[in-house]
Amino acid sequence: MTDYGEEQRNELEALESIYPDSFTVLSENPPSFTITVTSEAGENDETVQTTLKFTYSEKYPDEAPLYEIFSQENLEDNDVSDILKLLALQAEENLGMVMIFTLVTAVQEKLNEIVDQIKTRREEEKKQKEKEAEEAEKKLFHGTPVTIENFLSWKAKFDAELLEIKKKRMKEEEQAGKNKLSGKQLFETDHNLDTSDIQFLEDAGNNVEVDESLFQEMDDLELEDGEDDPDYNPVAPGSDSSD
Repeated sequence: MTDYGEEQRNELEALESIYPDSFTVLSENPPSFTITVTSEAGENDETVQTTLKFTYSEKYPDEAPLYEIFSQENLEDNDVSDILKLLALQAEENLGMVMIFTLVTAVQEKLNEIVDQIKTRREEEKKQKEKEAEEAEKKLFHGTPVTIENFLSWKAKFDAELLEIKKKRMKEEEQAGKNKLSGKQLFETDHNLDTSDIQFLEDAGNNVEVDESLFQEMDDLELEDGEDDPDYNPVAPGSDSSD
């Protein structure tokens, strides 16, 4: 008859010596414990980690232990799902044998794969960004190839914008024309304009000053005397003078 308790105690002692820094006993009845598993460091020293919780069933190892993800760091939901599927597969394959070390080792390898996948994903993202930047640069220098379709689309948009500008300008000119008054309208709207000059003279009165220096004495003016002109003829043809 199999002594399940003895097999379980022996495995617990072995696990404690193998994982001294990551093995923690949670309870003794039923035996329950955790083991923290950390991946190897990636390219930028990033790691992924999970803490596995195991609980022995009464007939372990002929029955699979209970297991769960107790905690995790840097794992995606799909990674957690993959680990649980892996544990289920390994437990089924190792029934009848103590298996915790085998399960933990399988999870360790899975975490290392995840770190490699993270590295590959980052490299692909980097290449994708470089490709997008290159395509954007090409588009900047070469522009978009002109086709009949995109030219007609551009022309329709350009004509519509031009029409809007013309309508706006015509509206502004029309409004400006309405606001501009003719000379007649100015006099009709402001009656002070037709009396402004008269009012100015009345206000000036006798105070209008004349600058006499602007005028010269008549004697100083050099006027030609007709008699001094040798060609002067007082009786010229067509004259009204009588003989």
